[in-house]
Amino acid sequence: MSTLTGAAARREELLLPYRHVDTHFIGGGWTRSRGTGRIEVTDPATGAVWGSVPSGDAQDVDTAVRAAHHALHSAPWKGTSPSERAELLLRIAAEIELRATELSLTNTLENGSPVSETGGAAANAAGIFRYFASLAPLLEKEDLRPFPNGAGESLVRRDPVGVCALIAPWNFPINLMVIKLAPALLAGCTVVMKPASPTPLSFRIIMDALDAAGVPAGVANLVTGPGRLGDELVRHPLVSKVAFTGSTPVGRKIAAACGELLRPVTLELGGKSSALVLPDADLGLLSSRLIRSCMRNTGQTCYISTRILAPAERYDEVVDVVASTIAEAPQGDPLDPATVFGPSANRSQYQTVLGYLEAGHAEGARAVTGGATAQLGGDLADGFFIQPTVFADVTPDMAISREEIFGPVITVLKYSSEDEAVSLANNTEFGLGGLVFGADEEHALSVAERMDTGSVGVNFFASNHAAPFGGRHDSGLGTEYGPEGLAAYLSYKSIHRQAR
Repeated sequence: MSTLTGAAARREELLLPYRHVDTHFIGGGWTRSRGTGRIEVTDPATGAVWGSVPSGDAQDVDTAVRAAHHALHSAPWKGTSPSERAELLLRIAAEIELRATELSLTNTLENGSPVSETGGAAANAAGIFRYFASLAPLLEKEDLRPFPNGAGESLVRRDPVGVCALIAPWNFPINLMVIKLAPALLAGCTVVMKPASPTPLSFRIIMDALDAAGVPAGVANLVTGPGRLGDELVRHPLVSKVAFTGSTPVGRKIAAACGELLRPVTLELGGKSSALVLPDADLGLLSSRLIRSCMRNTGQTCYISTRILAPAERYDEVVDVVASTIAEAPQGDPLDPATVFGPSANRSQYQTVLGYLEAGHAEGARAVTGGATAQLGGDLADGFFIQPTVFADVTPDMAISREEIFGPVITVLKYSSEDEAVSLANNTEFGLGGLVFGADEEHALSVAERMDTGSVGVNFFASNHAAPFGGRHDSGLGTEYGPEGLAAYLSYKSIHRQAR
């Protein structure tokens, strides 16, 4: 896989047995779709269609939800203890790790994420299952709370919230579903999952892992289809909880539906996060952390800090470091392990990013590196490649500064004081991620405290399975990860007793 020719041969060899399928996973097995439409799967590196899945209909959704509802209220799932469910999660983790290569390649062929990224998907998914398995004692401990006036006591029970609708996006199709699935299963819920239309195949491998691990029939179900199928799922009368990761406009529609239905919902939505570079920052450290923190997965990551806020006295220096770091990172076939930047995940997103490049040029931003489509040859000539781009001379009013681009585009803004920098960091409609770079970590921490966002890194950013992750403002509702993420799948009951 070290050359384009080798990668192309690998692509043809490993298009996997899932190329064209006609089933959903419902009630413990692969079930032929009632819907007659098809969804094509395109390799974004070549533009070639290589697979397809069924486009389910309302009857498929109803069958899946009813299977989940039946499993919720029946043996062998009903009555399982948290420790028994934790053991199941550990078996799932082991089965996923056995499928690591298949998961990586399928993911890459669906959305163009480089294998340097997708190669860790199985280990991360397994780690999520193992982390939530470790929380089983929280569900098993006795929770007895005396009345403050001494008149009695209350026994607080934690019940599964019910059937959960889980909907994941195309940028990280495995782990952004698993972060919902693992706590739902530990809580004792049952689920119906819908992956994004461009990435419907990789999660079928996870379903095989669940089946091999012994997940009872009907506990975990998977349907594929367009956005309207997600709406059918969200609104189904037997669904008790919705968890969605995706765009803010779609999240608003789901929130409106759940509000109407008085249905709890977790929404992890868009972002436009900032990396605030303090005057004393080590720019060598900034360079070493830049791609992972600010351009991960070809810029197609919700929390990354694609706005660099640089002090006026070091602005040109910061621009040079950011531009040279991005320009030196290899772009090419995502099946090549050396590739850092792959293609946009699909044609629609490719066109969206090109629109933002045009807007940046038109509004007077300066492309220090990139700024156009990437012309790659051979098998990649028809791929959805855009040059990794750094825009300088960006002002806060520009569209590329305010709106989520979700592509390989970084903007560098100038500030004159720390207060102005914090104001710039907080002047978007979003609040998901963020970074502060500074040599004095205590001072950098104090600046991070002033940023109005759900997560902030100091000289470093990574998701922690044990810590809550969620957005503020237009970045969503609720949290995932940590005990807080588990709580989203629980319903609480207080049983009151008189003092004896």
